[in-house]
Amino acid sequence: MRRPLFRWILIAGTSVVFVIGAYFLQRHLEYVKMHTIPPGLQAFDVNGPIPTCGRWKDTMPKTRDPAAYRLYINARKLWRSKIAWQLTRQEFTSIFHDVQAAATQGDWGARALLAHFYRSGLGPLESNHVLDIDPDKSIEIVRMAVKAGQAWGHYDLGVAHEHGYGGAVQDQQIAWAYYLKAAELGSPEAQMALASAYVKAKRWDAEEAMLMCAYKQGHGPAAYDLGVTAKYNKDFGKALKYYEAGARFGSKFSAVVLRQLFDIEEWTSRDKQEQAALKELKILPDADRKSRYDQIADALELNPDLKLTRLDQVLPLPPAELPAWNGIQDAIEPEPDSPPTY
Repeated sequence: MRRPLFRWILIAGTSVVFVIGAYFLQRHLEYVKMHTIPPGLQAFDVNGPIPTCGRWKDTMPKTRDPAAYRLYINARKLWRSKIAWQLTRQEFTSIFHDVQAAATQGDWGARALLAHFYRSGLGPLESNHVLDIDPDKSIEIVRMAVKAGQAWGHYDLGVAHEHGYGGAVQDQQIAWAYYLKAAELGSPEAQMALASAYVKAKRWDAEEAMLMCAYKQGHGPAAYDLGVTAKYNKDFGKALKYYEAGARFGSKFSAVVLRQLFDIEEWTSRDKQEQAALKELKILPDADRKSRYDQIADALELNPDLKLTRLDQVLPLPPAELPAWNGIQDAIEPEPDSPPTY
């Protein structure tokens, strides 16, 4: 009797070990699958070749439905018209409804903004709250953009993998693979991320290349960073060029730097060498220019979407004289009547 019992215990034990082994093997295979870089992507090597420059607009549809675009852009303008806590529940409800409607009609700008709303929520106060955070819905939209080959989707999915939300497993290697692909496709944010990685690796040429990729697409933060580098290298003429472009592209920090250049208190705190270099460029304390840059910085603090395409015409750098000023609207190009594009 003992031998059959022993045999039964051995068989049972073996079965248990097999089941447990199969379970852990399955878990391991699932883990490997989840942490494997998806097809079409490659690992980012900070010491590898500098990625090619893409343009994000080239990844977007060639045509855009005017009705959906108008619905989206008007909602976005309302969203950017005030600080979040100043908007009413009715205004937030209208914003969400119109952006959602435009997204349903196929506008990718609206879909990107809708993904942002789901990621961040809408309405910071109990009195105006209309949307809870829903990372899963946000990433669902982002994955649609990735499938469509759009640069912004690859970058946003990289962020999701870096932090681990919305069903995207937290994995730095996968995150940076998405950043690399996004940068190649033309995402300015991804190009800036790679530039930061190159700084840590002390690859200054690669950093500048990525900043220039973003700068050439009208990215304000890239212009600002290039200006900081030029100033550090004592090339004040080049720094001014980048800061002016940064303000034109919507960089509040660039506008703040330009404001400081014309502030008498800031001027007196500069060392003699810097003052001499600025004087050669005809940069001197100027209350009118300081006031205008103050207004611009305040406007960009509220609405970083602003593109001040006429800034060099209404607020030229010295030695050009200042034209009349009716406010920041003078610097904004009127919207064209032609069909909207990305």
